[in-house]
Amino acid sequence: MFIFTWCTRRAGGLAMIATIALSYWVIWGEYRDQTHDYNYKPNDNLSAPRRNPHDNDLWVKIFAYYCLLIHVLVFCFPLRSCWAVVTITKSLEKAARGRDLRDIKFSHRRCSSSASLSSSETLISSRDLSSTSSSEIDDLETDCYIDGDIAPDRIIHAIVIPNYKEEHDILRETLEVLASHPQARNTYDVYLAMEQREQGAETKASRFITEFSKKFRFIGFTLHPSDIAGELAGKGSNMAWAARKLSERYSIAQRKDVIVTGIDADSHLSTNYFGLVTTMHMSYPDTANTTLYAAPIIFDRNAHNVPAIVRVADVLWSAAGMSGLYKGSSVAPPTSVYSVPLELVDRVGGWDCDSEAIGEDLHMYLKCFFALNGNLTVRTVLSPVSQTNVNGSGSGKGLRGLKMDISARYKQAKRHMWGALDTGYALRKVVEVWRERKHTLRAWRPLHTSLNDGSDGYVPESQLNSADSEAVPEGGIFSDVTTDSLNGPDYARIAILLHRLFEAHFLPVQMTILVVASTLFSWVTDGAEDVHGVAWIMWICNILRTLGFMEVALYLALYEAFHKICVETREKEMSDACLTKGMHFSKRSIRSNFVDYVMVPLVAPIFGSIPCAQAQIYHFWTLELEYAVSKKATRTRGGSATADALV
Repeated sequence: MFIFTWCTRRAGGLAMIATIALSYWVIWGEYRDQTHDYNYKPNDNLSAPRRNPHDNDLWVKIFAYYCLLIHVLVFCFPLRSCWAVVTITKSLEKAARGRDLRDIKFSHRRCSSSASLSSSETLISSRDLSSTSSSEIDDLETDCYIDGDIAPDRIIHAIVIPNYKEEHDILRETLEVLASHPQARNTYDVYLAMEQREQGAETKASRFITEFSKKFRFIGFTLHPSDIAGELAGKGSNMAWAARKLSERYSIAQRKDVIVTGIDADSHLSTNYFGLVTTMHMSYPDTANTTLYAAPIIFDRNAHNVPAIVRVADVLWSAAGMSGLYKGSSVAPPTSVYSVPLELVDRVGGWDCDSEAIGEDLHMYLKCFFALNGNLTVRTVLSPVSQTNVNGSGSGKGLRGLKMDISARYKQAKRHMWGALDTGYALRKVVEVWRERKHTLRAWRPLHTSLNDGSDGYVPESQLNSADSEAVPEGGIFSDVTTDSLNGPDYARIAILLHRLFEAHFLPVQMTILVVASTLFSWVTDGAEDVHGVAWIMWICNILRTLGFMEVALYLALYEAFHKICVETREKEMSDACLTKGMHFSKRSIRSNFVDYVMVPLVAPIFGSIPCAQAQIYHFWTLELEYAVSKKATRTRGGSATADALV
C-alpha cells in the first residue's frame, strides 16, 4: 500500500518520465533505422545486417496512438470551453433583460418613495416559491438558474473569507460589497478566517468587526494556530479552522438551513449569488444537502493594469473553471468561490489541511464527490464572481516591471499546478470507493465534535442501534448523530472526473512533450517509407493541433461578450450601492485587446507546461509548498478604465 500511495502522489512525474522515455525510444529507433540503412546480404559476412524496421512496430504504434489521443483531448477542451461561455453568456443576457424589464415595471414605485427600502422590507420576496405560476416553472432551468428571489430569512449563509497578510483595502472593499446586499443584515454570517502567523491579525480583524458589526447578521473572526502538526499555512487550513469554529454556533435543527460559502479576500459577489443559491437549495429538497454550488469567475477589475500575457493567462484560467459549468455537466469542480451545505461539510469531515489540499477548492470538491460515491450534485450559480489579476507591482515600470508581473503570475501558476497531488488523492479514493461499494449507510457527527474527540466525524455502523436517525434516543450518546443511506458508485461520473483531472494536471506537460516528439518523429521519417502505417496519425495530429489554437482564439472572441455583460452588470450594481468610487471596471473589445490573441501561444508553456512540469518534478522529493500570498491590486480612488492604456 505504501508503494501505491507513493506512486499516486507522483503520478504526474511518473507519467512525464514514461512519455519522455517512450518518445526517446521510438525516435532513436527510427533515426537509427534511417541512418544505418544497409542492405543485408546473407553470404556477405562483412556487410552490416539491416535492422528489421518492424522490430519497433509496437512501440511506434503505441507512441502514435497516444499522441493522437492527447491531440484529441487538446482539441476537445477549448471546444467545451467555447460551448460553456456561449451558454453562460446567453443565460446572463437573459437575466439582465429580465432585470431591466422589472426595473422599468417598478420604477414608478421607487420614484414615488421618499426613502429606500430597508433590509427587512427588501427581503420580502416578490413571489413566493410555493405560488410560482406554471409559466414561471417552465422557465426555470433544471441544472441552473438565471435569476433568483431574495432569500427567506431561515436560510443562513455562513461566508468564510480566508486571508493571510491581505491588504486592508482589499478586505474592506470585499466586506463593503457584501454589506451592500439587501439580505446581508438578516442572513449573512461573516467569518474572517485569519492566520496566527500574521502579526497583528487579531487587531486587524477586530477593527473590521467594529466597522461592520451592524451590517451583517453576525461577523467574527477565527485564528488558525501555527503549531498544529501536519497543518500547513494556506487557504485550506484557514477554511478548515473557521469551519470547525462556526460549526459550534449552529444547532442540529439549524444545520440543514446553513450554507457555507468560501470566497477569496478579493472576491466580489453579486447580491444575486446568494439569492440563486437559496432558491436552488429550497427548490430541490431531495438533493439540497448533497449539492455543491459553483460559479464562474471573471477578472474584470485590474485587467487593464497587467501585461497582456498575464491577462490572457487569467482569462484561460477562468475558462478552465467554466468548462465544466455548462448546462447538463455532471462533473464541475469549482474555482475559488463555491458554496456547500453545512450538513455536507459535516458528512465529509470538513476541509483538509495537509500538503495535498493546497488547492482547497478542488480538494473539497473531491472529498464531497467521493464521500457520495460520485453522486454529488453540482449546480451552476449564474452570477460570475469578480476577481483581480495577480500583479507584482510592476505596472508602468518597463521591462523590469514586466518581469515582476510575469514572475508573480508564474508563482501563482506553480501553486495551481501543485494541485496535481489531487489526482493521486482521487486515485486512492477510487480504490476506496471500490472496496466500500457494498456499504450503503453513513453516519456522522457535527464537524466541531470531531475537533474535540479527535475523530473524523464518522460513526461505525456497528455502534448504531438503528439505521434510522429518528430512532436514535434523544439525549443519548448518539443524539447528535445523523445517518443517511448511500447510493452505489456512479462509475460513469468517476470516469469523467478522472478525465477532467487528466486535463488539468497531465495534459499541459504531455502535450508539450508530444508536440516536440511528434515533430522530431516526422523530421526523422521524412521521405522514408511508412513501414508502420502511422503517417496518417501524424497528419491528423498536425490538423488537431492547429485547430486547437484556433479554438482558443475563438474562445477569446466569445469571451468578449461574457466580459461585457459581467462588467456592465457589476458596474450597475455597484452604482446602485454607491460603491463605484475607487473601483475600476476593466472593459474589453477586440480592437483594444488584439494583443491578447497574439499572446496565446506563449501563455500555454509559460503558465501551463513549465510550472506543471516543475511541480511534478519537485513532488519526487517534497510534497510541501511554502504558501505565499499573491499580490493583488489595492483599492484606488478612480473611475472606470479600459485596456486602451495598456495597448
